[in-house]
Amino acid sequence: MNERLRSALTQRGVPPEALATVCEVDPKTVARWLSGRVPHARHRWSVAHHLKVDESFLWPETRPRNGQDPGQKVGLVATYPDRASVPRETWLSLLLAAEQRIDVLVFSGTFLAQSNPRIATMLAQRAAAGARIRLCFGDPQSRAVAIRGREEGIGDALAAKVRASLTYYRPLLGAPGCEIRLHDTTLYNSLFRYDNDLLVNPHIWGQPASANPLLHLQKAPETGWFDRYATSFDAVWDSARPWTDDAEGAQSHGR
Repeated sequence: MNERLRSALTQRGVPPEALATVCEVDPKTVARWLSGRVPHARHRWSVAHHLKVDESFLWPETRPRNGQDPGQKVGLVATYPDRASVPRETWLSLLLAAEQRIDVLVFSGTFLAQSNPRIATMLAQRAAAGARIRLCFGDPQSRAVAIRGREEGIGDALAAKVRASLTYYRPLLGAPGCEIRLHDTTLYNSLFRYDNDLLVNPHIWGQPASANPLLHLQKAPETGWFDRYATSFDAVWDSARPWTDDAEGAQSHGR
C-alpha cells in the first residue's frame, strides 16, 4: 500500500475519484496506485502538483540512483525556499509513516503543535506502535535561548514560546517510548527525523526559522549529510536534561 499517497489524499480532502478526473484516468487506475503500483511519469507529476507534495516523497523508488544525480549521493530529496513552504501534508505523512523513530531538535517548534493540535496524541500512537520518540526543546532558562531571542529581535518572547510549546507535549510525560529533554545548545539547524527521512531547517542569523530554507534528506547507502546531521542530534540529546513539568515550574519560580 502507498500510505504516503493515501495520507496526502486524506489530508487534502481529495477522494480517489477526483484524482482520477484530474489525471484523466479510470478510478481503478488510482486504486492500483494506492495499492502500490507506480504511475507513469506524467501522472506522477500531475498527482504531486495537484496535492502540492514532492513527487519523490510519494514515490521515493523513482528517484535517480546514486551516480546519476549528484544530490542523491548525499541523500538530498528536495529543497524548499523556507520552512513555511513545506506542505502540512508532508509533515503529517512523515509522522504517520514513522515506525522506528521520531527525533525533533528545536528551540520552540511551536508550528508543529499549532498546525497539528493532535500532535501529542499522534506521537503517543506512534510510540505505542513501537517507535522511539525523542523531543528536544531549548531550555527556556538557558543562555542559548536568550541569545537566539535577542538575535531574532524578540528578546524574552522566545523563552515564552518554548514554554507555550511544551504545554502541548505534557501528556507525553511518562508515556512509554517517549522522552522530552531541554538543551542549552547553539542550534545551527532545527532537525526533524522520521525513520530514514530527515528535514533540516538551517538557521540564518536574525531570521525566524520559518523564514529559512529547508532540506529534505533521506538516508543513503553511503555516509552523507543524513548521517552527519543525525550524529549532531545525538550529541545534543546526550547533553540535554530530561524535562518534567514540575521541575520546569520550580526552576521558573526559583529565579
